[in-house]
Amino acid sequence: VTLVVLNFTTLLYTIKFEQSIKSRMTTAGLNEENNESYRYLRSVGNQWQFNVEDLHPKMLSRLYKRFDTFDLDSDGKMEMDEVLYWPDRMRQLVNATDEQVEKMREAVRVFFLHKGVDPVNGLARENWVEANRVFAEAERERERRGEPSLIALLSNAYYDVLDDDGDGTVDIDELKTMMKAFDVPQEAAYTFFEKADTDKSGKLER
Repeated sequence: VTLVVLNFTTLLYTIKFEQSIKSRMTTAGLNEENNESYRYLRSVGNQWQFNVEDLHPKMLSRLYKRFDTFDLDSDGKMEMDEVLYWPDRMRQLVNATDEQVEKMREAVRVFFLHKGVDPVNGLARENWVEANRVFAEAERERERRGEPSLIALLSNAYYDVLDDDGDGTVDIDELKTMMKAFDVPQEAAYTFFEKADTDKSGKLER
């Protein structure tokens, strides 16, 4: 009986926790007035709107873990200065020039601005998931319209630094350096590399 009560209590707590998250996300909300990706979508006539019910709880959990990685001071808000820490960390790990680092910093600024990180107010944790999803929709819209991808902008800036030998490709060791810079377990590099290396050449091309 005790075990049943304990399991029920745990289940009830989990349900209430998820409802609390969804409630905060619904009430806080983002729109074209406070988010660059929504602003872009509305400017091209795309009326897409976030609905937290479309997301699996496991996806919510993964996204919040990623937020916590970027929220360096754990204050529940992602600041632009915090995300700019990552290009500076790359400088420490590879022999990057000032020009390469500044290119990375600018790409990170643009990328995270459209991810919802306001240069003045930052991005609150409860809005992080919505900011991610609207950014993804904006990227799909850019692809449909033949416009440059912001993901490509960011990845190209990192490619320039990671491509040690200048052959236009990235190998597994270079990819592991990037994973280390982002505090991602380096084992993930092997998983990602295996899936991305579709021609099994041992190199990833841009």
